[in-house]
Amino acid sequence: PPFSSAPADCPDSVPSSTETGGTNCLAPGGLSDSQVLQEPGDRSHWCVVAYWEEKTRVGRLYSVQEPSLDIFYDLPQGNGFCLGQLNSDNKSQLVQKVRSKIGYGIQLTKEVDGVWVYNRSSYPIFIKSATLDNPDSRTLLVHKVFPGFSIKAFDYEKAYTLQRPNDHEFTQQPWTGFTVQISFVKGWGQCYTRQFISSCPCWLEVIFNNR
Repeated sequence: PPFSSAPADCPDSVPSSTETGGTNCLAPGGLSDSQVLQEPGDRSHWCVVAYWEEKTRVGRLYSVQEPSLDIFYDLPQGNGFCLGQLNSDNKSQLVQKVRSKIGYGIQLTKEVDGVWVYNRSSYPIFIKSATLDNPDSRTLLVHKVFPGFSIKAFDYEKAYTLQRPNDHEFTQQPWTGFTVQISFVKGWGQCYTRQFISSCPCWLEVIFNNR
């Protein structure tokens, strides 16, 4: 599939902000590893997906068994995880504006070589994954994927060999290397006013089953 990765061109430095809101374990309704990886009777899922609006998780975890999943906003724009059906109490105008732009959203596909994310929407998406970068880098880059392009967002073999990156948004989590974060429309990181993904209006957390 076509590949588009446009990491921001800026120095590899740790943000000066000391905000910890980006660590999901501290965010309201944050996932825990036991919740995700030890759900009783659910051994067949290869990943679970959580949808967030800023620091608030909206709706339940979506467990994925099929090899491909569409994540979109409105029916009938796909068959899969429909974000528009989740009850959101967020009154922020920016959240509502970005939500309206998700459209056809993304497709997650599990391939032999890893997991690919295809941008089906009309706007860029932004992805952070430990397997997209050098594990020794101090802070992981956020990769921009344009509409109609795809990126190999997760590599199983690489994930198993990763050292835990020294990254504000990942260091608090025991399943560090098995998490991918995806933001719709708005980017975050060193080159944006939003330092952490928890400041993004609409974003996804994809946690891969490492069993």
